[in-house]
Amino acid sequence: MKNWEQTLVSAGATLHEALGTIDKAGCQIALVIDEQGHLLGTLSDGDVRRALLKGLTLGDRAVAAMHPSPTCARVDEDRQSILGTMRRLGLHQIPIVDRHGVVVGLEVVDDFLTAKVRDHWVVVMAGGIGSRLEDLTRHTPKPMLKVGSRPLLETIVRGCADHGFRHFYFAVNYRSEQIEAHFGDGSELGVEIRYLREQQRLGTAGALSLLSEAPSLPIVVTNADLLTRENYGDMVDRHVESGADATMAVRAYEMQVPFGVVRERDGSIESIEEKPVQRFIVSAGMYVLSPQVLRLVPHGQFFDMPSLFEAMVREGMSARCHHVDGYWIDIGRLSDYERANMEFDKVFQC
Repeated sequence: MKNWEQTLVSAGATLHEALGTIDKAGCQIALVIDEQGHLLGTLSDGDVRRALLKGLTLGDRAVAAMHPSPTCARVDEDRQSILGTMRRLGLHQIPIVDRHGVVVGLEVVDDFLTAKVRDHWVVVMAGGIGSRLEDLTRHTPKPMLKVGSRPLLETIVRGCADHGFRHFYFAVNYRSEQIEAHFGDGSELGVEIRYLREQQRLGTAGALSLLSEAPSLPIVVTNADLLTRENYGDMVDRHVESGADATMAVRAYEMQVPFGVVRERDGSIESIEEKPVQRFIVSAGMYVLSPQVLRLVPHGQFFDMPSLFEAMVREGMSARCHHVDGYWIDIGRLSDYERANMEFDKVFQC
């Protein structure tokens, strides 16, 4: 909720004052706090009504009628997780608190239903061949493979549109006519789609040089073979707040060595670790780039995202990580594509 501060009432406030706060804030709840901002409890219209029925008066203190142990969310908790809690418990509001219990925000279910419209462009790199999927992509571009009931690329567009994005660029090459025939100008999905037509393969960043005009806002760049519940809007907001030139979505990736690993020195065994797990942080194929970064992309040449970020480092630009902890899968391998199809209905219910 944007103006969540309007919901705050002090511990000494009366029920009458709390009702005035509830009415002014317009979200059917007041948050009762102490002098340091710690959350003491929540007060709804229903709480006040039940208090009056029990004999309290409007002149009594709000703390006497509040719910003293409300469900809260942590400040670092992602919004999809918060929405899941709201659905599971049937809540319409959840206070956001820091690690000290101080109120720092309020999530309201209506905000999830009406995402703010964003003017940031979303560039989807959809020109790849998908050779690892062999026969599946012999006659169909990888982004058009069906995952669940629709092409993967359509799920990506719908997910971004749910978070308020309306302006899309598709970088296309391999069997691009199928993509353009399915999506057209995007009007059937309530968005605007333009095409960056690669005459040759340009990699995961090179197609950015085909943009006919420079963006005025940070842009989202995503690979077209990802199935995720990540909130791109939240990723953009955190990018802007950080002041970084670029943001790379990353996630943890673990690999288990299938053997005992021997550590030796001068021919002597020091230790043996049985089947250790190696943990890495890897790119998740999603990025936010501020306009000034695009000048580093050479025109019409093959250029990958790692090369772009290396160029940024040389230029002294700032790049940050955005950790993706929720659902994410790359369908580039047959086993992952099959897994995505099995999980689709459970993860994407609409």
